[in-house]
Amino acid sequence: MLVIKMLFKYQIKTNKREELVDITPYIISAISESKVKDGIAVIYVPHTTAGITINENADPSVKHDIINFLSHLIPKNWNFTHLEGNSDAHIKSSLVGCSQTIIIKDGKPLLGTWQGIFFAEFDGPRRREFYVKIIGDK
Repeated sequence: MLVIKMLFKYQIKTNKREELVDITPYIISAISESKVKDGIAVIYVPHTTAGITINENADPSVKHDIINFLSHLIPKNWNFTHLEGNSDAHIKSSLVGCSQTIIIKDGKPLLGTWQGIFFAEFDGPRRREFYVKIIGDK
């Protein structure tokens, strides 16, 4: 058994202050390039105002609903004390989380029929980066 460990770094540009960007193709590409057949992929974002989530990817209104509901729960103009004015983005990032781990089976991410992997932007638009760590067997 040969254990493979590879780290991939990707950069994206977000277009809105708050949005979910489908990064599933990046993950599929990293897994393919690694040639790992069975293992795990960890997707990580090193930003305090962004996150990584897995959710429905078939109906675009789901992304819209998630962003709208988080904005309703944590409004930008609440009485925050952080001087940069983006406390809502930090809180949303904490709730969503900065990483996800997925199983790799037969060289593909083990996702449900409707699932996709999303970069969650809460303080854009910006140039952002995320990492994919692949660990597994050939």
